[in-house]
Amino acid sequence: MRILADENIPLVEAFFAEHGEIRRMPGRSINRAALEQAEVLLVRSVTRVDRELLEGSAVRFVGTCTIGTDHLDVDYFEEAGIDWASAPGCNARGVVDYVLGSLLALAEGEGVSLSDRRYGVVGAGEVGGRLVKVLRGLGWDVRVCDPPRQAREIGEFVGLDEILEECDVISLHTPLTLEGEHSTFHLFDSARLSQLRPGAWLINAARGAVVDNAALRELLAQRPDTQAVLDVWEGEPQVDVELAELCWIATPHIAGYSLDGKLRGTAQIYQAFCASRGLEPKVALSELMPVTPLRGLLFDASAEPGDVLATICRAVYDPRRDDAAFRRSLCEGEEQRRIGFDQLRKQYPQRREIDSLQIQISSSQPQLEQLVGALGATLKR
Repeated sequence: MRILADENIPLVEAFFAEHGEIRRMPGRSINRAALEQAEVLLVRSVTRVDRELLEGSAVRFVGTCTIGTDHLDVDYFEEAGIDWASAPGCNARGVVDYVLGSLLALAEGEGVSLSDRRYGVVGAGEVGGRLVKVLRGLGWDVRVCDPPRQAREIGEFVGLDEILEECDVISLHTPLTLEGEHSTFHLFDSARLSQLRPGAWLINAARGAVVDNAALRELLAQRPDTQAVLDVWEGEPQVDVELAELCWIATPHIAGYSLDGKLRGTAQIYQAFCASRGLEPKVALSELMPVTPLRGLLFDASAEPGDVLATICRAVYDPRRDDAAFRRSLCEGEEQRRIGFDQLRKQYPQRREIDSLQIQISSSQPQLEQLVGALGATLKR
């Protein structure tokens, strides 16, 4: 069996070596010629996998080591009898850590308290749902907008107009859907962007086209009170440089790029592959997960909750590092910027997640214990 895999997917050899010959290549370079005799295709979000790519090929299993599936033509897979799988939730924790780090940077820059803001989360799937749980666990005021979920279940959901009217912070976590009643293409167009509250913060760690990038650029140029954090871009790896310059934080689609998340994604696809072949998985992620360099933190019970929050989050991840690297790459010419976007992703440094941390407090302090629990770290007694 021949297996073709995106070069940025970790542990492919560890999980799949016994099942066939593995070939690696850049995800954006995967084409019909590269698929010759391949029966298994493993991708990330940069590879469009559809009829044009697969028709007439030997591929019978497609796995994307990502949460999103908008780059997959699943209708064609069903028609052609091709098994497929995604990795829902694999990088959700990493994206939550990215949002928390961004909120800390915004609050520090503007001199405001995060607990005083009202949060709107648009899209409450694997990522958005986990973010809502963390923010509410911290005791913050959160509104949730998810029309597809609202249509099929009972819950505390509100409409997008209410989010725009009432929320000081809006974080986007929707898939990109181009058609239908719940299309999210340019969900935040010029009309909706103009409805943002004065001093609002907009965070997009979903898909670039959920926000009309040209309209957002115009808004930020006209309303310096509004701040934006963008990890995803229309047309990436090409980026609107003027828009990036206006953002508080700008990064190259790495919000979910924690090591844990990437490894989980490969493990989930491996398990799905085994299931599709009726095989018993022989490799476990627990055997391959490296030890985290920072094992834990010790706080005195007198520590201020805000300081504890910032220390825990930044001990694991601070998006300002990625923002700085990305901005340096944007100083190059257009072609080099495109290359740089992918290079920053390919050479991304090891980053772990908050829930890998063990936190110890010198003596019982209920407020700090609640904070640690809300963040998802382990409280060591």
